Amino acid sequence: MIKTDENSLICDLAQTYNIYDYKQLPLMSVAVFACGLKSDSRIKMKMAGQKVPVNTLLLASICDTLKMLLWTKTKDAKYNRNRPKSILNIINDVKKDEIIGFHSSEDFLKARYKEVR
Repeated sequence: MIKTDENSLICDLAQTYNIYDYKQLPLMSVAVFACGLKSDSRIKMKMAGQKVPVNTLLLASICDTLKMLLWTKTKDAKYNRNRPKSILNIINDVKKDEIIGFHSSEDFLKARYKEVR
C-alpha cells in the first residue's frame, strides 16, 4: 500500500485511526490498521482501480433503471427517441463502440492490419 500511494494511506490512517506518523509504529501494527480500512478508503479504492465507491455505483444503477422504466412508458420510447443517458456509463467513462463498414475484404484486411500494429 505504501508503494502504491503513501499519501493516500497516510490520509486514511489519520482519518480513521488518528495516526499521523505511521513510521513511529511497529510494521505489523501499521499492516493491521491498513488492512482494517474500509473498502471506500482512498488507498483501497486506488488499489482496486475504482473511481467511485460501490454504493455510488449502486445508486447510479438504480437511477438508470428507474429512468429507463419511466421512459418506456412515453411516446418517445415507441419511436426510440430521447433515450435517457446512463449515469453509470458516464461515471465509468464507457464509450460507444463505433460500427465500421467495409466495401471489400481488402479494405477489411487493411484496417485489421492497422489495428494490430
